[in-house]
Amino acid sequence: MIVLKATQDKVLAVLQSVSGIVERRHTLPILANVLIKKTGNALQFTTSDLEIQIRTTAELGGDTGDFATTIGARKLIDILKTMPGDQTVALESQQSKMILKGGKSRFTLQTLPAEDFPLVQEAANFGPAFSVPQKVLKDLMGQVSFAMAVQDIRYYLNGILFVAEGNTLSLVATDGHRLAFASAELDVDVGEKQEVILPRKTVLELQRLLSDVGGENSPRIEMQFANNQAKFTFGGMEFVTKLVEGKFPDYNRVIPRNHHNSVTLGRAPLLASLQRTAIMTSDKFKGVRLTIEPGTLRVASNNADQEEAVDELDIDYGGDAIDIGFNVTYLLDVLSNMSQDMVKIDLADSNSSALVTIPGNDNFKYVVMPMRI
Repeated sequence: MIVLKATQDKVLAVLQSVSGIVERRHTLPILANVLIKKTGNALQFTTSDLEIQIRTTAELGGDTGDFATTIGARKLIDILKTMPGDQTVALESQQSKMILKGGKSRFTLQTLPAEDFPLVQEAANFGPAFSVPQKVLKDLMGQVSFAMAVQDIRYYLNGILFVAEGNTLSLVATDGHRLAFASAELDVDVGEKQEVILPRKTVLELQRLLSDVGGENSPRIEMQFANNQAKFTFGGMEFVTKLVEGKFPDYNRVIPRNHHNSVTLGRAPLLASLQRTAIMTSDKFKGVRLTIEPGTLRVASNNADQEEAVDELDIDYGGDAIDIGFNVTYLLDVLSNMSQDMVKIDLADSNSSALVTIPGNDNFKYVVMPMRI
């Protein structure tokens, strides 16, 4: 049976959309495969890592009929990548193998039975669905995802907190040293509060898949949450993921409210200054010292070889003189993930956390703890 027959670019695009979660090495060999299920003319592609499942449907020619198998996802993609985009490729079933043909090339690939593929059991009681433009969600994720923890033993920090309430969607991420908060007004009312923690891998995969197209024509993503699962439907895809269980820290208590020293300055000059001084920090110790005085911001760093860097910026500031240390990576992360021209920094003293915001915008807040230098 000819399972599919279409141009390389069409087949590759479909496979790449579902294969991001596939691990090359897995305790269950079948999880390295993509489940291909044909019903009539429609082809369904499904991948899973037991916690996330991605499914998409496409029509890619071939014979009509019912057929199902699983085949190595990465190997199939690697082969297709070597072929021209406009070349017609065909995938044919032959006993317990699949034959991939393209031009004068022919590849025989091993399969595993479709009935052995472990599908994620979907929750029975998803909450009400609501949808937002894909670009809105992608932008929110981009503003906070860099602050997620990586393999922290406090597992609830290895992801993003989603809070949907009324007509507001808020995302929060923290690794215990810094916290990023971003929110957006929605064009729908989601009703009562829904609060879940999405795992790190899910966040990174959604960022890869979501569309950048904005404006009135922006494609939308539909979301539904259950106690231990979230379901996202967008662009012909269905994305089901387990949630992180646990209690996320109370982010409202972390965000400073009444820091009385405030400086507003250009984001790009500050980013460039920090990048210059970061060169003189060591791999183990990423500390930089910020000295803020009326009219001047001085950024300084040094290392174990007694090398040092000092950089100065002229600023419009009339508050207290403050000498404070930070992990320079935490400052570079936030400034690199912003696109605005100006940034505002609120400070209390050298021992209190700093609040980074966008002037005239309450929808983004970034809190970073000071560092003893």
